[in-house]
Amino acid sequence: MRILLVLFVFLLMSCNQQDVVVPAEGEAAKPVLGDTFIEASIGEPSNLLPVLSSDSASSAINGLVYSGLVRYDKKLVLEGELAEFWEISEDNLTITFHLRKGVVWHDGAPFTSADVMFTYQMYIDPEVPTSYAEDFLQIAKAEALDDYTFRVTYEQPYAPALESWGTSIHPKHLLTGQDVTKSPLSRAPIGTGPFKFIKWDAGEKVVLEANLDYFEGRPYINRIVYRVIPDASTQFLELQSGGLDFMSLTPIQYATQTDTPAFKRNFNKFSYLAFGYTYLGYNLQKPIFQDKKVRQAISYAIDKQELIDGVLLGLGQAATGPYKPDTWVYNAKVKRYDYAPEKARQLLDEAGWVDHDDDGIRDKDGQPFAFTIVTNQGNDLRTKSAEIIQRRLKEVGIEVKIRVVEWATFLKEFIFPGNFDVTILGWTGGPEPDQYNIWHSSKTAPRELNFVKFQNAEVDELLEQGRRTFDQAERKQIYDRFQEILAEEQPYTFLYVGEALPAVAKRFRGIEPAPSGIKHNFIKWYVPASEQKYAR
Repeated sequence: MRILLVLFVFLLMSCNQQDVVVPAEGEAAKPVLGDTFIEASIGEPSNLLPVLSSDSASSAINGLVYSGLVRYDKKLVLEGELAEFWEISEDNLTITFHLRKGVVWHDGAPFTSADVMFTYQMYIDPEVPTSYAEDFLQIAKAEALDDYTFRVTYEQPYAPALESWGTSIHPKHLLTGQDVTKSPLSRAPIGTGPFKFIKWDAGEKVVLEANLDYFEGRPYINRIVYRVIPDASTQFLELQSGGLDFMSLTPIQYATQTDTPAFKRNFNKFSYLAFGYTYLGYNLQKPIFQDKKVRQAISYAIDKQELIDGVLLGLGQAATGPYKPDTWVYNAKVKRYDYAPEKARQLLDEAGWVDHDDDGIRDKDGQPFAFTIVTNQGNDLRTKSAEIIQRRLKEVGIEVKIRVVEWATFLKEFIFPGNFDVTILGWTGGPEPDQYNIWHSSKTAPRELNFVKFQNAEVDELLEQGRRTFDQAERKQIYDRFQEILAEEQPYTFLYVGEALPAVAKRFRGIEPAPSGIKHNFIKWYVPASEQKYAR
């Protein structure tokens, strides 16, 4: 499963559209080439080699530059991308991919099964510092049978196997024999996707252009510009002034600042429950968080409905675990942590955290109960959530400080090395429920995704079982128990599942809301000639 910091960027589940244009007959109904699409990014990309990147800014760009063998269609069903079709053996151990012919890399070199083999070998290379090796370490044998046939055989049945080949395929001819951590492709990628990389102006923007040789036909839009604007308010001002064509609105922007004639005239907006969640994550190597009563107490002291009403303006739901409420894998019966400050105080007392000196802050063995929440710059929802949590925890005798850090620094100096007390972050994923990379005890090394250092033997066993089981009913039982343990242990306080709230300039046509969000057919978006703003 690809997740946020962010890993695969899916905008999922059904969309409720508002103020959406219905193209008129004639010119507006006929797709034409041209124009530029300008989107905001809250942070600078970290790396434009997918094997090395795990943040949302990089993933958004990589998803347009590179291709995988498979992808999810608009209804969240796996379909071929670089693979035309595939065959799976009766024992579920072998997948044979039949690759598209005539696909070329952005530099004109042909794409073949050698690139797929190279990508597999790169991911399992212990010298490559990737967070995503696990899927490929399950493979017992990989074979490039000819230029357009690639076969993998797994040691054991592996339920996420097919989905895992949605990973970006990398160019063998440009990376063979290189230290990938020093490759120029980290800042100037070459893929097979619908858009080509043009330039990266550090701290300012990344520019892509339509790939005229894309195997599904060139996109109608000529150019994409990702502008680095690490502040939602500034983004919104740029959107209103015409400096942006797309942004993810904050709830307050969506609910109170877009109901104007000017905005309705110039933009469409959409809303749908996002396939992800926001959480308060505890560094379990810190002694103060190693007692689950403490973690449970903090969860009881936080009013999740207050966060949903005050931060999301009601545009979301309480999170109880790592799956969103309208999916088959969600367990609605897990232990809940509704707001109960008296219960929080009781648990803190039982854990030995008592206010011995009457200063309003609990202490234990002379140590005050105090910690810092660190989160990333550019996400007001997380900052506001931290402020509300700070106030609620003070009411039960816990002192909280808040530190907001620029995105790249946040990852490099705090999250990856485990240099934090508590963090507010979010995970975004897709339909596959496998959570091995986030929760298994083997995934706690630097740059891996279990950075809170959660370790639980039963969870490890359940995660192993879940990825070996294909029957959905059996998987449901496994992941139900997994969610029960997380609810009891509270390595995170699961806060909320918010709604995705994208706004798109009204001149863009061809937008088709679907279970996979609104960008599933982005290469088919277009602007009528009479409404185009940019010559390139």
